[in-house]
Amino acid sequence: MTADPLPTLSILGSPVHLHPNYCQWLRSQLDQQRGQHVVTLNAEMTMQAQRNPQLAQAIQQADLVIPDGAGVVLYLKLLGQACTRQPGIELAQGLLSQLSPQEAVFCYGGKPDVIQQAATNLRQQYPHLNLSGVYHGYLSPDEQQQLLQDLQQQQPAVILVGLGVPRQELWIQQHRHCCPQAIWIGVGGSFDIWGGVKPRAPRWMGDNHLEWAYRLYQEPWRWRRMLALPQFAFQALREIIMGNRQGKQDKKARRPQK
Repeated sequence: MTADPLPTLSILGSPVHLHPNYCQWLRSQLDQQRGQHVVTLNAEMTMQAQRNPQLAQAIQQADLVIPDGAGVVLYLKLLGQACTRQPGIELAQGLLSQLSPQEAVFCYGGKPDVIQQAATNLRQQYPHLNLSGVYHGYLSPDEQQQLLQDLQQQQPAVILVGLGVPRQELWIQQHRHCCPQAIWIGVGGSFDIWGGVKPRAPRWMGDNHLEWAYRLYQEPWRWRRMLALPQFAFQALREIIMGNRQGKQDKKARRPQK
């Protein structure tokens, strides 16, 4: 059983699905036992996908691609598409808050001490949370096999994978058949935030599309990766301008002669 297709726009070759309430949509899919692979798209991932065919394919094949990054949201607005940014961490938390004790959650990723503290904090925040599996992201081959066995035996409702881009997207694409009715979400560095290792940017920065600046302040070593942001902006503006020009040319070509 497949879900009804959502309206989709393309951003530099990567799809973005549009819905007024992504969390509500995922809850409905879970109720109908429709498994979903969720990708949280931002400018950096979009640029990576242009250089990494495997990542591009994983994004194309995902069931739900949400506008996580400010650059993606601004691009959509320039296209005239009203859109609200949906941070992946907030989507995951919204879904966790709606789960029943019978719906298990599985976490994979992060450093050993961080993922354990994240699990403790999540249990405190959501007292009814059934956290059935917690694995860090530095597993040996044997431990990796044990993780997959646990997934197949437990069949959790939600699987949160925090391995970073593109590793988490490729891992989900490769293994989602183990739990075909689950919601799989690549949550990036969310375990660091849930574990108390890193704070989130102040809300006013997020509301003003400046969360990237706060991340750079926290992790100045990321500056090379941040070069993807101006590259994304340049390519996005060029695509919009060329699209507008093509649209005007098409209108002229269709204009009836007197």
